[in-house]
Amino acid sequence: MNLEGKRIIVTGVAGGIGASAMRAIAAAGARVVGLDVSDAPGQATADRANDAGGGRARYLHCDIRRRDEVNSAFADAVGWLGGLDGLVNAAGIQHAAPAEDIADVDWDRIFDVNTRGTLNTNQAAFPHLRERGGRILNFASAAGVVGLPGCAHYSASKAAVLGWTRTIAKEWAHHGITVNAVAPGMWTPMYEATRARMSEDELKAHDAMMARVIPLGGRLGDPDRDMAPVLVFLLGEGARFITGQTLAVDGGLMIL
Repeated sequence: MNLEGKRIIVTGVAGGIGASAMRAIAAAGARVVGLDVSDAPGQATADRANDAGGGRARYLHCDIRRRDEVNSAFADAVGWLGGLDGLVNAAGIQHAAPAEDIADVDWDRIFDVNTRGTLNTNQAAFPHLRERGGRILNFASAAGVVGLPGCAHYSASKAAVLGWTRTIAKEWAHHGITVNAVAPGMWTPMYEATRARMSEDELKAHDAMMARVIPLGGRLGDPDRDMAPVLVFLLGEGARFITGQTLAVDGGLMIL
């Protein structure tokens, strides 16, 4: 669980799991650069990660949908880090709509962030990892495995992330690069926004359903306590022989 000397890039650090990951990675001894498009909260995450001292964290603006921004941000980040040992691509968005009503603009927006963003960041990391090896962690979802009614475009985008992750795990293994996906079931601001859209009766039914389908505790997990330690482990030497896997950290929600 010690990441002393590691150099890590994390996307989506303005809130939720990405922010939690950046703080935990810095606390484990790594130097870390966080990327996001929301600058004030992104910088706040970096400042909090630096609270313990040592100047281990830095924030950079980056829209992962744009290859030019990604390549520029990675060049700046790697220059500051002095190299690269791992990438945590936590950035992602969700949008709800019945499958028959999904508009082109919403389909494209979801795929641009969740899928193209994965392509852009993974490819940007590759040339910095291929000489010495390293870790890539992409964020999938149970939605990409079992489907999520009302979010077919989100589910499809995460299924694409899984197919990409499994394939590059095979292609890049001879470089010593491990590539895994995590499928988190965490209580995040994105989930809070989903709950806020529900009526009182819908929320009551939703919570009853969650109590049935999550064996451990009947509710989503805490990013700091339940997700961040898993990410720290997967970035470390203890995970050197794990690749191409989808690790569900969700209290048993995705038991198949």
